[in-house]
Amino acid sequence: MPASRHYDTVAFDVRDNATMLFFARTTPEGDIDDYLLLMRTIEDDFDESMYIEINENQFGGHNLIREAALMGNTLTLKLHEPAKELGGISEIVLTFADTPENGSSIERGAFRVLGDTLTGGNA
Repeated sequence: MPASRHYDTVAFDVRDNATMLFFARTTPEGDIDDYLLLMRTIEDDFDESMYIEINENQFGGHNLIREAALMGNTLTLKLHEPAKELGGISEIVLTFADTPENGSSIERGAFRVLGDTLTGGNA
């Protein structure tokens, strides 16, 4: 069973050894009510790891995401194994507000963060 999440804000960032896509649902006052962070890290020994953090609950590994698909303002993440941290789900469906800012962040970040797991979609 997939877990569906909707966000109003998407941001892309690059750090020393990580690329990140940050999805947030904000309150009218601008506070973060709910978030999901996708992060790809490259360690000193050149191993790559993918992490997902949802509201301070993090899980990850070298084989976390089996496949990712981006269609419009929907990003679907299929996990290699069910995530016990999320009640055993094996698929996460993210939708986000269709704004120019979010589109720019997804355009700049999806391939850099998800790499070769991004198998389908359209721009």
